[in-house]
Amino acid sequence: MKKLLYSSSIFSIILLLISCNVDDSQHLEQRNWSLSWSDEFNGEKGTLPDDSKWNIDIGNGTDGWGNQEYQYYTDHPENLSMDGEGNLIITARNEHFGGQPFTSGRINTKGHFSQTYGRFEARIKTPYGPGIWPSFWLLGADLDDKLWPQCGEIDIMELRGQIPNVVNGSVHGPNYSSGSAISKSFGLENGRFDTDYHIYAIEWGIDYLEFYVDDTLYQKLTPQDLPGNWVFDHDFFIILNVAVGGNYVGFPTSKTPFPQQMVVDYVRVYN
Repeated sequence: MKKLLYSSSIFSIILLLISCNVDDSQHLEQRNWSLSWSDEFNGEKGTLPDDSKWNIDIGNGTDGWGNQEYQYYTDHPENLSMDGEGNLIITARNEHFGGQPFTSGRINTKGHFSQTYGRFEARIKTPYGPGIWPSFWLLGADLDDKLWPQCGEIDIMELRGQIPNVVNGSVHGPNYSSGSAISKSFGLENGRFDTDYHIYAIEWGIDYLEFYVDDTLYQKLTPQDLPGNWVFDHDFFIILNVAVGGNYVGFPTSKTPFPQQMVVDYVRVYN
């Protein structure tokens, strides 16, 4: 349920140059938001995420969660736990488990919380390194009935660890999924996303999706921008994970340091 890997060095250089250019026309609208759901991750050190809010995915899914990924997701505190300082830590580790060469963590709010429209945001410090793939994303809550990509997918933030100063925001739906997803990159000219926290968000209405990094709007989509049906008119639930390897990022290399951690300060949703 993600994009295909474009692994050539030429593409990476072009992507980096393009992604560092931010659209100057922000056209930011003043909106009044009301908090509808949040997790501040204030649990005790070493504890798992609140099970009244989150499900923990276990295993390697079907065919590496559909992306040929190499990690095995666990509920081990070494992969997924509070740090006692108001953060969730998702850790990818170089260790064999469950028939896979790496372990990591993945959680979702399916059946606990979903919402149509609003602002979805998270404050995150990303991991880095070749083959590391952190994500903050949404899936249509009708996934079991309509399957993917008809249910819709919104990738609020994902990052190729080998390009630590560029994040991507994307949507998937009928006729625009995997390698044909509608996507745009946002790059830091003088920094990396793994060295500090940044706020990744979407603002979502009846006929628009806006993608933000901190206070910068870098992509706006409307039904007219898509080559298929607009499927962003129903409830979506939240997913946080760190994948290792797969179609989108390739295999880790000797230059990939382990363990790698995604630090999540909070997730907040507004009406």
